[in-house]
Amino acid sequence: MADPTRKRVVVTGIGVITPLGQGIATFWENLLAGQCGIGPVTAYDTEGYACAIAAEVKDFDPTPAFPSPKEVRRTDRFTQFAMVAGWEAINDSGLDLATANRDRIGAFIGSGIGGLSTMEKQHKTLLDRGPGRVSPFFIPMMILNMASGMFSLYNGLRGPNIATCSACATASHAIGEAWRTLVMDDADVMLAGGTEAAVNPIAMSGFDSMKAMSRRNDDPQHASRPFDADRDGFVMGEGSGVVVLETLEHAKTRGARIYCEIAGYGNTADAHHMTSPAPGGEGGARAMRAALASGGLNPEDISYINAHGTSTPQGDVCETQAIKTVFGDHARRLAVSSTKGATGHMLGAAGSVEMAVCCKALETNIVPQTINYDTPDSDCDLDYVPNKPREMEVNAIANNSFGFGGHNACLVAKKFK
Repeated sequence: MADPTRKRVVVTGIGVITPLGQGIATFWENLLAGQCGIGPVTAYDTEGYACAIAAEVKDFDPTPAFPSPKEVRRTDRFTQFAMVAGWEAINDSGLDLATANRDRIGAFIGSGIGGLSTMEKQHKTLLDRGPGRVSPFFIPMMILNMASGMFSLYNGLRGPNIATCSACATASHAIGEAWRTLVMDDADVMLAGGTEAAVNPIAMSGFDSMKAMSRRNDDPQHASRPFDADRDGFVMGEGSGVVVLETLEHAKTRGARIYCEIAGYGNTADAHHMTSPAPGGEGGARAMRAALASGGLNPEDISYINAHGTSTPQGDVCETQAIKTVFGDHARRLAVSSTKGATGHMLGAAGSVEMAVCCKALETNIVPQTINYDTPDSDCDLDYVPNKPREMEVNAIANNSFGFGGHNACLVAKKFK
């Protein structure tokens, strides 16, 4: 049960960099319009690669969030995504850093993989030109904590600062731990989320060798099809999502616009297998139950679940089973959708971009659709909001994120009252 005396935490700002566009307004409009950001890979020559499709961020300009172009060149693409998403989130929130107490503002921005492109390039330099030609910026560009560290550096945020890394649960863990930080009164404001830039040869080859990715190279717009009977794997996406979380009293004092209230958070481990989910989605079910309990919510209070829903044969079934385990008969009345058909799977950034979706669903009473849902699967038999967004009363949501290593995270949020 939620402690009625604990600090309440609200979302006041959102920033996203996605294959469907930059900024929450553009992203939300394109998502509801049924657009898909997946296409042939343009980042490198895919000849000889079994998987040649991805959801790439196009026409990205990182310079507004950096002090100078030189500083941009000293960061990996994953850090650049986070810098711009965080900058947008601050602007969206109306937070004035010039007058704020930045000792009480922190950042938890994680990444599942970090600067893999930088590592790939510098390793080639090492082999081709020798150790003396490896860049002195190689390590700070590559390590995955640098997005969180550089964001705090450039914005003078001196409060709590860490970088979560839990594969595809990374961003949801970052938001959940930031929520806990505010509940414990260790900060007044936290920027939290995830970032990923893994559309590169080594990452794509590694995931494909696991048979985890779709190979529908001839039909990329329909390759990611969560919960559909013809799904054959996920499609790599890239981008970043950052949300501004504040204690309610801090937000009210400055007259902030409030999207919703973060009510609870669940964090569990499968302790089952390196990559496969526990049978029946048991670990994910415990995360959902923990999130509901910490938020003082009953299963019947939830209107919408943004599912992890990656379009993998086993994962989608296990998540469906977990939802039915936790929600019982109410599972049939829930709207459950996955936005990964449109964005691809953004790995460590997925949970934060999907939290942005949940915030907008609570704000607008519109639930986004699961695109490419054409053929029902008897093992995935819930209401997945197929192919068209739905207007409905959205009072409370759950946001699921599950990662390799058996990491499970669930966030619950509700309309602010």
